[in-house]
Amino acid sequence: MRFWATASGERRLTLSAGEVTGAVGDSVTVLPVVVAVSALTELRLSVLLLWFGVFQVVWGLRYGAPVSVEPMKALAALVIAESLSVPELAFAGVLAGAVLLALGLAGALGSLADRIDAAVIRGVQLAVALVLARTGLELGAAAPRTALAAGAVGVAVVALGRPRASALAVLGLGVALAGAETGLPAVAVPAFGPALAATAFAPTADALSATGAQLAMTVGNAAVATSLLLDDLYDADASPDELATSMGAMNLLAVPLGALPMCHGSGGVAGKYAFGAKTAGANLILGALYALAALVAVDLVAAFPMATLGVVLVLVAGQLGKASLDTDSLGLTAGVGVVGLVANVGVAFVAGIAASAVLSRL
Repeated sequence: MRFWATASGERRLTLSAGEVTGAVGDSVTVLPVVVAVSALTELRLSVLLLWFGVFQVVWGLRYGAPVSVEPMKALAALVIAESLSVPELAFAGVLAGAVLLALGLAGALGSLADRIDAAVIRGVQLAVALVLARTGLELGAAAPRTALAAGAVGVAVVALGRPRASALAVLGLGVALAGAETGLPAVAVPAFGPALAATAFAPTADALSATGAQLAMTVGNAAVATSLLLDDLYDADASPDELATSMGAMNLLAVPLGALPMCHGSGGVAGKYAFGAKTAGANLILGALYALAALVAVDLVAAFPMATLGVVLVLVAGQLGKASLDTDSLGLTAGVGVVGLVANVGVAFVAGIAASAVLSRL
C-alpha cells in the first residue's frame, strides 16, 4: 500500500514498505554513536534522538530526496575517547556550523567541487565505505554470537526473496533482544531547554583543532561526496553549498539545545538506497521512529545490541563502495580510500586533492 504526496518540483514523496526498510539503512550510521555519547557524557539520549528525528523530516521535505542526517563523527569520536569535554564539543559544533553556513551562503563549495577531480570524490566515498565496514566488523567482533545470529536472520530473509527487508529483520532481532533485557518501554517526555548555557562553551585549543579536522571531513564527505551520490542514486539536485548551508543552520540551532553536532553524509544515503528508499518518505518514517524512541523507548535504544547494527553497517558499506568504483582513475580513488581508512576522511580528502594536482602536472 502506498500513500503519495506532492513534493517540491517534480519529485514524489512515498510512504511504502521500501521507504520503511530504507529508513533502517540510515539509522545504523547514527545509533551506535549516539548511544555511546549518551552513555559517556551528560548529553541526554532522548534529546539526541529527537533532534535527529526533527532534521530527518526537515531536510527530507526541503530536498525532496532521502538526504541523510548523521553525527559529526570526528567530534563524536573525540568525545567518546574523552579527548573533548562536552563544553568543547558544543563550541566545536557551533563553530563548525557557523563556518559551514558562511561557506554555503558564499557559494564557496560549489566552486571548489568544480575544481576537484571526480576520482577524489569517489575516493572519499570509498574511504567512508571502508570506515563503515571496519566499524561494523568491530561491533560484530565485540559480540560474535549476536552478530552471527543477526547475520543468519539477514541471510534467511534474503533467501526468502526479500533482500531489502533484511535490515529491518535484523533490527527486529535487536529490538527483541533489547526488550528481553529492559522489559516493556514506558513513556518519558524529554526535558527540553538548553542543556548547555552559553558560558559552558569552551573555546580551547583542542576544540579548535577538532573543528578543523571535522570541517575537512564534512566538506569532503557530507557536502561534496554526498551531493554527487544523491545525483547518482536519486537524480537529486542538492548542491554542496545547499548541503553546507543546511548543516550550518541545524548545528547553530540545535547544538546549544543539547544536540550532538550533525551533518549529512554519503553513508546514510547509501544505506537508504541499499534497502529500498526511493523518496523522502524514508526521512519522514525515520523521523517518526526517532521521535517515538525518544518518547517511549529510550531505555530500549540504550540497551540495543550494537553487534546487530554492525551486520547492517557492513551491507551499507558494500553499497557505498560499489558507488565509489564509478571512477576514471581507480588508483587515485583507491589511494584516497586507503588513506581515509588509515588516517581519517578529512586527511584523505586533502591528500587526494594534492595528489590529483601532482598527477595532472605529470
